[in-house]
Amino acid sequence: MGGPMAGHLARAGHQLTVFNRTMSKASAWVEAHGGTLAVTPAQAADEAEVVISCVGNDQDLASVTLGQDGAFRTMTKGALFIDHTTVSARIARQLFEEGESRGLHCVDAPVSGGQSGAENGVLSVMCGGTEPAVAAARLVMQSYAARVVHVGGAGAGQTTKMVNQICIAGVLQGLSEGLRFAQAAELDLDKVFEAISGGAAQSWQMVNRWGSMAQDSFDFGFAVDWMRKDLGLAIEEARANGATLPVTALVDQFYAEVQALGGGRQDTSSLVRRLAKK
Repeated sequence: MGGPMAGHLARAGHQLTVFNRTMSKASAWVEAHGGTLAVTPAQAADEAEVVISCVGNDQDLASVTLGQDGAFRTMTKGALFIDHTTVSARIARQLFEEGESRGLHCVDAPVSGGQSGAENGVLSVMCGGTEPAVAAARLVMQSYAARVVHVGGAGAGQTTKMVNQICIAGVLQGLSEGLRFAQAAELDLDKVFEAISGGAAQSWQMVNRWGSMAQDSFDFGFAVDWMRKDLGLAIEEARANGATLPVTALVDQFYAEVQALGGGRQDTSSLVRRLAKK
């Protein structure tokens, strides 16, 4: 995700210094796009006006920001920090408070749209933070985003991303059951898709995944391992705010079954694998 996003920034004329924990990836990016290679997050952030992160989880984010060689150690007062990782609202709020104490402007800005959205520059971004910080971030993110929405204060971007993943989980379970039902009824799947994809049942998942699910093709898109991480964040947040997520908790366990089948790196539409095909 981070590589294509950075590529859009470079093409928009921004001067980039890049860091990746896998140095070969950062080296390959610099060779393809130009810019400067850094060996630590602190070096990448030194004297930067804007620092953008996109890593894996809370621990990764804490390491690249607050760690011994973290970006916050060299960011100058008044700099803008944008985080595109999907993490807990807790660490988003922690970084906001830590940033404020250092004179930094922090925006938690998880994205939706997947790898293809990043490559095509059409991501949807949900932002938490102050209005001035989000306004400044918007000017940068417009290089790779089709939609940027300021949803609230610190952490609100992350909780909105949880809503996104909760909704996707339910849709994919329904889509999986509908597809297997159509196969059991020996219906023409192309005709079924034509009939229902223009009505109330239509969804992004149906339009983009019905055909590949029917062909048992799952080697693309957002991985099950990451979806389980995201659903875990949502379930954890629900314990704190009192929300009830019975379907989300159930689908999370269904994804555990897919992982047990060896599908951890497959697209989330592989949820259908756990349902027997006639």
